[in-house]
Amino acid sequence: MINEILHGDCLKILKDVPDNHVDLVYLDPPFFSQSDHALKSRKLTEYKFKDTWPSLDAYIDYLGLRLEEIYRVMKRDCAVFVHCDRNASHRIRMLLDQIFGFDRFVSEIIWTYRRWSNSKNSLLGSHQTIFMYSKTENYKFNRIFQDYSESTNLDQILQRRERNQHGKAVYAKDSSGNVVLHGPKKGVPLSDTWDIPYLNPKARERCGYPTQKPLLLLERIVMLASNKDDLILDPFCGSGTTLVAAKLLNRNYIGIDSYSEAVELSRKRIENPIRSDSRLLRTGRATYKNLPREIINILHQLPVKLVQRNRGFDAIHNEFINGKPVVLRVQRKGENLADAAGKLQRAGKTKDAALMILVRTESEGQQQSLFDMFPEDVQVIDSLEVAVQSKMESILHQLRR
Repeated sequence: MINEILHGDCLKILKDVPDNHVDLVYLDPPFFSQSDHALKSRKLTEYKFKDTWPSLDAYIDYLGLRLEEIYRVMKRDCAVFVHCDRNASHRIRMLLDQIFGFDRFVSEIIWTYRRWSNSKNSLLGSHQTIFMYSKTENYKFNRIFQDYSESTNLDQILQRRERNQHGKAVYAKDSSGNVVLHGPKKGVPLSDTWDIPYLNPKARERCGYPTQKPLLLLERIVMLASNKDDLILDPFCGSGTTLVAAKLLNRNYIGIDSYSEAVELSRKRIENPIRSDSRLLRTGRATYKNLPREIINILHQLPVKLVQRNRGFDAIHNEFINGKPVVLRVQRKGENLADAAGKLQRAGKTKDAALMILVRTESEGQQQSLFDMFPEDVQVIDSLEVAVQSKMESILHQLRR
């Protein structure tokens, strides 16, 4: 049984898998959400599954039976990654301790991402949990390194660290008191908090499955705990992301799902695997911050929300007018006021803005002339610097008279 995607209950199918057979297991089972999930693909194919249970105990019993079979088919150096969220993570952790043993817990991975607004009276949920357990103390683990953070001191990169007689970490020095260099470093070891974007609704790899996970997430798991030609098992394969990750990374796979539509979708994805590029991961969040610091400083004095990804306006006021937004733009250094107003007007109209406000920052040489076509629906206010300068000039003018 290798490189197959099977239809049926994984509890039954796993009984045909030999003991000590697979090299890595990832499962993304139902989350005890107590709701039915459904979504349509771009081709209007509907994918759905039920996640309703008589009780939490019934859900844990269901999951426990399958985890026992998973434990049996795992090789001695195999690790399992169990994906869950806040609905039942506390009980799942206890269940894993029971089946694998408390001392076989390896990591609690927090997958964090940015989500949309939340109407509930609670904090916005922006993470899920992946428990990593091993079958024995000797499990496969390939270190992954990340870049140093922007705030990392150069000495921390170059110099060797050691423990002094008090157990405190200090920079190492030789017998002459000279600093000891560490030598080449690979970076910072991967932490247990993974900032990987949730799949964009327009991402190329999106296939319409309700709980599809990013390929980047599964590739990281596969790289972390398996090697080339290993056998990867996903007993709740859903849209097949784990299997696609295995194939792209030259691993073998077994996928199982109780929904025939999911099995068919997984087979199609295996035939034509697609990986979306994440600009966020490639370039970092800082690249999305397009507003110059001087603009941000002006806007931070106002009750607005900054907008980093719009060329026409820079912020949206906290208050709406008749359900429509109020948008603001700050005049750039050297920018003609009429040109700035035109950009604001065009962008504001696309968002059906009730009011467009331009903050003037240039008081000399950039005033609009009578021949400028200045939009009537754009209101101009002076920045604090311009207002102070204008008032100062007025006072000085009166004193000179």
